[in-house]
Amino acid sequence: MSLRRVLLVALGGTLGTAARLGLGLLVDDPGDFPLAVLLANVLGALLIGVVAARLPASAELRLLLGTGVLGGFTTYSALMTGTLALWGSAPLLAAAYAVGSLVLGLLAAAVGLRLGRPRRGGVS
Repeated sequence: MSLRRVLLVALGGTLGTAARLGLGLLVDDPGDFPLAVLLANVLGALLIGVVAARLPASAELRLLLGTGVLGGFTTYSALMTGTLALWGSAPLLAAAYAVGSLVLGLLAAAVGLRLGRPRRGGVS
């Protein structure tokens, strides 16, 4: 891997992490429920699906946007710490949040892949 590609991922990761922080500042979490993290992860999964469908794996733009920006925007660690924080006051809701995040993320990525696929033929 070249230094250029590493720097593209680092730049994208910085932008994506800042965007996640911005979303967290805009979206109030109701009670202990980590809504901003859920939104970031589901939206990020959708967009990662679109990027993966549209750009070849070797493309530098895919590294910048997919691995960098969207990798920084989504966050497994915040999902887990949010789940653990919720567990203390509402264990059933915490379990539903963790499973729901996984299911919604998978569905969003599948929708993103489908939306991102180039269309065949023209519109009639």
